[in-house]
Amino acid sequence: MASISALLGIAAIALGMVLTPGPNMIYLISRSVAQGRRAGLISLTGVGAGFLVYLVATAAGIATIFAVVPAVYTVIKLAGAAYLLWLAWKTVRPGGQSAFTPKALPEDPPRRLFSMGLVTSLLNPKIAILYVSLLPQFVDPARGDVATQSLALGLTQIVIALSINGMIVLSAGSIAAFMGRRPLWMRVQRYFMGAALAGFALRIATDRSRAVIAA
Repeated sequence: MASISALLGIAAIALGMVLTPGPNMIYLISRSVAQGRRAGLISLTGVGAGFLVYLVATAAGIATIFAVVPAVYTVIKLAGAAYLLWLAWKTVRPGGQSAFTPKALPEDPPRRLFSMGLVTSLLNPKIAILYVSLLPQFVDPARGDVATQSLALGLTQIVIALSINGMIVLSAGSIAAFMGRRPLWMRVQRYFMGAALAGFALRIATDRSRAVIAA
């Protein structure tokens, strides 16, 4: 079983990541504002399913591929950093909009909401980095089955991520209405989100660490 310190460590990382704006947060906010809380919650179940896919893959040892073939890990890391930089530019560019700006999006059926949440989660470089590079470092083979420890650590991340994102979904409409009456706040939120995305992208791109696998 994973140690308490390992669970607290991954919990702290998960909290920091979920509070940093990224693809999941942007998608959930935009869908909740455009189509309502129910649509946001359905999308959130898709995001959660994406977390489970990563968790099962990590527990099965697929992260070993990235340790054995470092070039694959490097390509994914740089692609993820480039994607976050693109999101940052979309946010701060002239004419860019806040995630809380109401948009005339077409109403998607539940199946599409779920599938888009799933795809967004699977393509989220923040989550890929967490499961491929960070989570394995908290696994201690001396404490027993590696897969069981990975599951416990991953479930900790999932509970935290879904809890925070769930609160964001439920409050997105109210936040959008609040900011809509205060253009300055909306502008500040845009630049804060853009700076956070760019900072995380640069941190990923310049990180010299490699995926560490506890086997």
